[in-house]
Amino acid sequence: MPSARRSGLQTQVLNLYRQCFRAARQKPKENRPHFYAFIRREFRAHDIRRTDFATIEYMLRRGQRQLETYSSPSIQDIHL
Repeated sequence: MPSARRSGLQTQVLNLYRQCFRAARQKPKENRPHFYAFIRREFRAHDIRRTDFATIEYMLRRGQRQLETYSSPSIQDIHL
């Protein structure tokens, strides 16, 4: 069964999600579950319509900035 084709925005969102989890794997092992929960919560927190392109693009930019911040080696843990 062939996989469904994704739009460019859908691909960007999935790539950001994956990048977030890759960055979380660079954190101390005991703190990773905190990062994983935070990532999932952030991605699920917003009920955005698929056709609301402006909001999706804004959230992608915001998520990219958060990823840059939390990827910093000085950030060792995150609390919900």
